[in-house]
Amino acid sequence: MKKIEIMGCGYIGLPTAVTFTLAGYTVCGFDINEKVVESLNAGHIHIVEPGLQDALTKALATGRLHFSTTPEPADVFIICVQTPYRDTEEGKRVSDMRFVESAARSVGSVLRAGNLCVLESTSPPYSTRLVESIVSEVSGLAAEEFMTAHCPERIIPGRMLIELRENDRIVGATRPEAAEYAKEIYSPVVTKGTIRVTDDLTAEMCKLVENTFRDINIAYANELSKVCDRLGIDVFQLIKLANCHPRVNVHNPGVGVGGHCIAVDPWFIHEKFEDITPLIYQARLVNDSKPAWVAGRVEKDVAPGSTVAVLGMSFKANIDDIRESPSVELAKILKERGYQVIACEPFIQGDVAGFANHTLDEALEQSDYTVITLMHDPFKAAKEKIAAKPHFDCVGLLEQ
Repeated sequence: MKKIEIMGCGYIGLPTAVTFTLAGYTVCGFDINEKVVESLNAGHIHIVEPGLQDALTKALATGRLHFSTTPEPADVFIICVQTPYRDTEEGKRVSDMRFVESAARSVGSVLRAGNLCVLESTSPPYSTRLVESIVSEVSGLAAEEFMTAHCPERIIPGRMLIELRENDRIVGATRPEAAEYAKEIYSPVVTKGTIRVTDDLTAEMCKLVENTFRDINIAYANELSKVCDRLGIDVFQLIKLANCHPRVNVHNPGVGVGGHCIAVDPWFIHEKFEDITPLIYQARLVNDSKPAWVAGRVEKDVAPGSTVAVLGMSFKANIDDIRESPSVELAKILKERGYQVIACEPFIQGDVAGFANHTLDEALEQSDYTVITLMHDPFKAAKEKIAAKPHFDCVGLLEQ
């Protein structure tokens, strides 16, 4: 089996490294964070993901997995670093490709002729070609002397190890032979899903389209929740009734949209085609504005100076990830408006984003009012306790 080097050992890179190892490959996990590398080599994960600790232990026991802060020669390089957005001076949101570019330079420093470089990081169109040009420049090899492909990750926290094996994968490249080689590399890993081959631009757009579709539909639900609040009717009951129609499937609203994918990916399409994507842009505005709307809704029930507990600070239920979390944004807005804000996030130890983190019982006892922002299992199990407190339910937890 060939040697695989995973560039970046975060939320995507670490489970990817473990999964490739357990599929039979020799794997090096590269990361610039020395503490992360030390922890992983010692056998300890640094993120919360079901089954990942046991899987890492098994992978290390094979003797085919190690982690390093120095790039190493390999047969295949897979870039799994973050691609956040940044705000420009003109007020636009565009992709921040610094981490991808840095990873590409690291690959170029050790790349050899015939190697394959795969970009998994979700990126705007033409990013794979950008990686190819950087790798070519740093390595001194012509683009024809190595292969580049795009294979966007399509997994969610809580199911990463399952979905890495079972979800379909999209592989795209400018050269068919590169796409076919990438398909061959991923085949031992994707044991149930189908690997579908296309060109690089289609592969890049596929991941963006999937998350933008969800963002637009969530925006509709979030906008609908505002309409129902003004009408004085239950948005969750309304959606349940509407979804009785065989061709209707309205999403449930929430406090906004979070995470590194749905809240970010639509901007990557809009930045390239802002003159023809007004719907994508407006959906982003709707979802980004929802935390402020929820804060305004809280003000109708309880005055500034009161203690408000935000029940759920991660970006989705039952995980510890707060990236782009609308619940964190809500907590900040409430604090700015004069409320005493406490957090209740059972999946995180210690304070969260600068807010004191409490157990559910502590949060209910110490607060005057609660905002339910996530369908965490511990909250579902304590619905009666939560319902007894003045509250605003953003997600319909109390109607489950």
